[in-house]
Amino acid sequence: MTTLGARIELAEFFTETSDPALLESADRGQVKLLDYRELYELWERQQWRTQDLDFTQDRQDWLGFPPDERRQRMYGLSSFFIGEQRVTEELGPMMVASPTEDMRVFLSTQIADEARHVRFFDRFYSEVGVLDAETLDDRLEETSAHLNPAFGTLFDEMLGARVRRLSEDRTDLGALIEAVTLYHMVIEGMLALTGQHFIIDFNEREGTLPGFVRGFNFVARDEHRHVAFGARFLRDVVAEQPQHLKTIQRTLEEALTVADAVLRPPWVEDEDDYEYFGVSLDETRAFAAQALTRRLKVIGLAPATA
Repeated sequence: MTTLGARIELAEFFTETSDPALLESADRGQVKLLDYRELYELWERQQWRTQDLDFTQDRQDWLGFPPDERRQRMYGLSSFFIGEQRVTEELGPMMVASPTEDMRVFLSTQIADEARHVRFFDRFYSEVGVLDAETLDDRLEETSAHLNPAFGTLFDEMLGARVRRLSEDRTDLGALIEAVTLYHMVIEGMLALTGQHFIIDFNEREGTLPGFVRGFNFVARDEHRHVAFGARFLRDVVAEQPQHLKTIQRTLEEALTVADAVLRPPWVEDEDDYEYFGVSLDETRAFAAQALTRRLKVIGLAPATA
């Protein structure tokens, strides 16, 4: 079974991060989380450019995949492309509602990151020939057809409802806590980083899509930094106002069933006889659950291991 100690997470590429899911010491609740200024400074050190990526080999690889493989790969990437675009808009109200200027400065960098991720996928889709559409707007619309319906429930309904509350009242701390729990802990921390891990690992083993793999590694590194912000924010909130532990718990209980449905491709009939990017659904769920549990231990929501 693949675990969080594998390949990408412990490579030198990720040495500068405070995402507790990457460290075994998180099981004991023993992780020093960077503060918001330190996270900003980490962002400055980890810059990259989408225009530097070379997709020449990726195009040859993509056109050589059988149609059914292209369809399944498309499904695996669609939620990333759409999700990056949606959250670029939804982070605005979350940033404005954050209680301190240090938090707002960091979330401004995350908005820039998410926009860069949109451009990464746009370049890949366009230059590799993944879609027929000719503009970013049209590519986003075309790829939306490949989304799992549960994605819309989690992103548009559940996260969207909290963002709308923040748009109406920037002082609604409960809505901000719920939004950070949904986005940073569940959508990014569980779903996105789990998918990235297995997609990158699969392509590295197969020797395919080298330009995409390089760029997706950069995307994953950005998102580990974002999740580190979410862990720090929730831990700070709980330390100051312990009653909000219930807010986080309630939000997780509401989200986890939907999140599990996002992990399951809609065409799967027999979960026990199916692999996606070389791993079973049980392995995918176990990886995602371990990541969430480690973060919850650091926040104080789950008991640490002795």
